[in-house]
Amino acid sequence: MAALTTVPSYAPSLWVRVCHALPRLDLTMQMKDNTFVPDSWEYQQTLLVLSSLSAIALVISLLVVLSFLIHYCCCHRGDRTEGSEEEEEDEDASTGHGYSGKKGRGICCVTWVAVASVTLCCVALGIGFYGNSEANDGMYQLTSSLLTANYTLASIDLLISDTISGLQLSVSDPLTSMEELFTGSKPFLASTRNCRRLSENVINLLSSISLARSSVAAGLGNDSISGASIIPLTPVPPSVAPTMVPTGGLMPSPFAPGWAANTLMVNEDYRWLSYVLLLLLDLIVCLFILLGLAKQARWLLILMTVLAWLALFLSWGSLGLETATVVALSDFCTDPNTFVVNSTHFNTGTSSDVLDYYLTCSRRMNSPFQQLLTQSQRALSNIHTHLSSLDRNALTQFPKAEKSLREVQQILNSTEGNFHQLVALLNCRGLNKDYIDSLKGLCYDGMEGLLYLSLYSFLSALAFTAILCSLPGAWRSFPSESEEYEDSDSESEDPFTSHQARRQTTSGSQRGAMTPFYNYPGAGWTPPFSSAPPLPTPNVSSNGNPGYESLPLTDRQSPPPSYSPSMLTGYGGSQSHPNPAHSRNLYSR
Repeated sequence: MAALTTVPSYAPSLWVRVCHALPRLDLTMQMKDNTFVPDSWEYQQTLLVLSSLSAIALVISLLVVLSFLIHYCCCHRGDRTEGSEEEEEDEDASTGHGYSGKKGRGICCVTWVAVASVTLCCVALGIGFYGNSEANDGMYQLTSSLLTANYTLASIDLLISDTISGLQLSVSDPLTSMEELFTGSKPFLASTRNCRRLSENVINLLSSISLARSSVAAGLGNDSISGASIIPLTPVPPSVAPTMVPTGGLMPSPFAPGWAANTLMVNEDYRWLSYVLLLLLDLIVCLFILLGLAKQARWLLILMTVLAWLALFLSWGSLGLETATVVALSDFCTDPNTFVVNSTHFNTGTSSDVLDYYLTCSRRMNSPFQQLLTQSQRALSNIHTHLSSLDRNALTQFPKAEKSLREVQQILNSTEGNFHQLVALLNCRGLNKDYIDSLKGLCYDGMEGLLYLSLYSFLSALAFTAILCSLPGAWRSFPSESEEYEDSDSESEDPFTSHQARRQTTSGSQRGAMTPFYNYPGAGWTPPFSSAPPLPTPNVSSNGNPGYESLPLTDRQSPPPSYSPSMLTGYGGSQSHPNPAHSRNLYSR
């Protein structure tokens, strides 16, 4: 095998060289070579070891989350019973929202940790969307270049097959008729036989050109040659070339550029869609976590916690796949020629000299088909010379040979036109440009996209680990259903009662019933009625705002309230047996 030179206009990027320089260990922890050999079990072991690093990171994340869950579930039970009086003191010093002191600071810290984790996840999502787009662009450039190369190879095959079939058609019909007509004239018969011999020579020369010959040329037999006509090929856009089905229902052979492009396009569609769904899942989880923290919806946070567990496993799993893919791609992009030559030579049988000519396209290298093309061109020129001589000299003596001679000349003109197109397509510049474009798309854009996706997976895994550690502490700080029910009852009784007053009333009702204001010591009178509720008195709350509270007056050491005559008249009308003496006592006040 000839020594392969580097590809012009292509050089491995910095990230390719960095990833290629990573040490490789097999399952027995022994150093291995970093040559790209995907079919080797030893090379596959090195990729498995690198992928297992994400599995180790997943185990560490699970241990961290479990430790926080144990801390919240077990350690805080003792804190609840031992710190009940401290919580009451914190509630007395609260400013209306119920969060102050050590508990308030802890709740605030846990909430902000959850918000910071969600923000980190959103940053990772932005990186993930950009990386997915870059990887898709690289694969699109790769498949587009492969389709263009496949169109060039298919055009070469069709030109060769059409040229061979046209020359065989001229040998079988027109030249045979001319030989029968020129039987009595030896000079004309010799010229006709020379044309037959040269045509067969061109057929043999073109048949020896094997450049990734697909099953299209292999399927062309004598049946397709018998009625063939030479028509110069019209260039077709590369996007249309894969949709062209060869005659006879034959499909492209494996390992051809068209087969590789179609396979890559299908796999890339599934990969792009999978990453979009994963990114949308992470986005939905992050948005609903923020909504749950804002609304203090415990059920919503519990549901998002379950989805966060799923996203955590998917993030670490995708990171393992991306790590193996990035390392394998860096190995390929470091020396792509060696793998392409070895795999193509093994699968298609194409000569390594031909592959080296098209992959490197060096000016110092001559085309391996140069000699064959030169001999074919000379043979076609000699055929044209003999036909011109017969046209000038033989038609006057044998006018019946004019029809056969015109058919041979038409076939020769079409053959020469196809031959010039074949010479241009066999030049290395077109295929080498497609090869370089495919390498740039795969090793530049594709590699960059995979690196961004790896960064996204790593950041999202860290973010979901922090989210799972902080969410239990966040929903633990939310008020329970019983507390919300008590607050709603107190608010329905008196909407103007402050939060602190409702807390004190609740604590007072738990400690015991208070003495009514009409049993105040030193008050030797009885109220005119026993079912009237105490009137609210204006008071200034702890935050400086005026409000009303329904506290018993005994705690404030205040005298009984006085009543106006209109109030006493209303109260007296509602009683069945009014007491005049008692009314006079009240008027005297």
